[in-house]
Amino acid sequence: MIDPNTPRHVVVTGAAGALGRAVVQHFLDQGARIALLDHRMEHIVNVFPGLDNSQHLLLEADVTSVESMGEVAGRILAAFKHVDALVHIAGGFEMGEEVHALSRPAWDRMMNLNAWSFVAVSQALVPSMIERKAGSVVAVTAKGAARGAAAMAAYIASKSALQRLVEASAAELASHGITVNSIAPSTLDTPANRQAMPDAKPESWVSTAVAAQTIGFLASPAAAALHGQHLTLDA
Repeated sequence: MIDPNTPRHVVVTGAAGALGRAVVQHFLDQGARIALLDHRMEHIVNVFPGLDNSQHLLLEADVTSVESMGEVAGRILAAFKHVDALVHIAGGFEMGEEVHALSRPAWDRMMNLNAWSFVAVSQALVPSMIERKAGSVVAVTAKGAARGAAAMAAYIASKSALQRLVEASAAELASHGITVNSIAPSTLDTPANRQAMPDAKPESWVSTAVAAQTIGFLASPAAAALHGQHLTLDA
């Protein structure tokens, strides 16, 4: 029996990014204990300088590495004993070559960051959820994963692959009491996107606060009947 009075234990990858910050704050506001993962420790420390290290974990990890994720998962489980929710935000975006000129390094880079990382993160933390027969996994895919677009082949293919992985994982884990879903935003309103698209209209983009609230819903008991869904977010 899971004690409802026990603080929830949440793992967030890409915690120092714009969406990661909003997600971490959302769960902090709910009183959760959080393991914050990023590929550089200084990023986390700079973004969350006042975070109580006695309650939360700040961890440097390579989400594309099974070995790196296995090591940090051991530290997380030693401290938290269990994980209630895994929120996988870490990933990457880049415009790329046309399909007939696509380079293997560009393809591998997007597939590793956006698809394989989900596998590595899942391998590290899902087995403990299976043992406990409870948990939620939430990924961040993309509205654009549904259809190809010029000069974005590798990125879109990797996000589409991530959606298929989410669906397969959901089918595999439902009988273990675990939900697996994703949010699929259009364009998130982040400083990086504003800088990259200075002539766009950010008011038509999705705020990170709203995206964080949707992730919070998918990680909550209210989403217990959702399996392998991709909630499209549009402003």
